[in-house]
Amino acid sequence: MTFPALTHVAITVTDLDASTRWYTALLGAEPVLDEDEASGTFHHAVFALDGGTLFGLHTHTGAAATETFDERRTGLDHVAFAIGREELDGWVTKLNELGIPNSGVKDAHYGSGISFRDPDNIALEFFAPPA
Repeated sequence: MTFPALTHVAITVTDLDASTRWYTALLGAEPVLDEDEASGTFHHAVFALDGGTLFGLHTHTGAAATETFDERRTGLDHVAFAIGREELDGWVTKLNELGIPNSGVKDAHYGSGISFRDPDNIALEFFAPPA
């Protein structure tokens, strides 16, 4: 038996409308789902990524989170989106056009990537494994 692939990643955001607009611009696509979850405990906007993975933005009912993301706390460190090495420069250009601060392309023996953050400071990365 092999371990299964990820089907989706869901992150909690402080302002769902603002984050949905930001991710729509970044991904170049509208959410495929934007609804209150059946239990009524959260609302989600979900994007379909290439390869079949879903990427969700959640906001929960009740008291809103007051802290921004910090990868040094236990939990999520970052989310990396898979791309080819030849695509990295194009993504730097797109991030710059969108006004999203980024690291530029960084090369390492384990691959190459671009680091950037969303409106809640969640660490994101475009990552290309070595060829």
